[in-house]
Amino acid sequence: MGKLKKIKVHIADDHMVLIDGIKAVLKTDKEIEVVGCSVNGQEVLEWHAKNTSDVLVLDINMPKVDGIKVLREFSKRDSKPQIIVLSSYDDQKLVNEVLKIGASGFLAKKCAGEDILEAIKVVHQGEQYFSEEIQRKIVSIVSKEDIKSTSQDGNYLSSLTEREVEVLKLIAQEFSTKGIAYELGISFNTVESHRKNLLRKLNVKNAIGLAIYAHKNQLV
Repeated sequence: MGKLKKIKVHIADDHMVLIDGIKAVLKTDKEIEVVGCSVNGQEVLEWHAKNTSDVLVLDINMPKVDGIKVLREFSKRDSKPQIIVLSSYDDQKLVNEVLKIGASGFLAKKCAGEDILEAIKVVHQGEQYFSEEIQRKIVSIVSKEDIKSTSQDGNYLSSLTEREVEVLKLIAQEFSTKGIAYELGISFNTVESHRKNLLRKLNVKNAIGLAIYAHKNQLV
């Protein structure tokens, strides 16, 4: 059997306490390897000019070069990691801005310890990830009229399996992948497979799109 290929992660934050905390969490997972750390945006860019990571966990507020500028610089590069933004602020405008310039995920710092493992695995697969609190805020911003309107894509429901509908309902109720796996008695990877199929079948980009779809079609 071949050696397990680990997900290489670089952590960037101007507080070593937070970096050490994330490193401690990541060390509990055999699929993930921390390959570098930076305490400012300039270090992030210089490190990635000579090295590679699969996933970059990036603080927005850093000295020398902030996270927004780092994202913009990476957007010009051909080769770049999947980027998860960390921030003490979780307003929708900031979430929208970082997504537009290349972030694959967004975590509020207070939730980072709980969600970081799942976030890394999800974005490494090419999907977007939001902590539950972010997801809840964005879904709640969608107008009530929009949520209650008759869905134009309700016919997509007929293409879903019974298990996919179960997973969709739990995603809309803000269950994490780990929580869904426990609730349904299936593996983490099986839940991720169902999530991928739902994104493809319902033609949405992330868990927020899935949650909005479920609300529109009165599944929750």
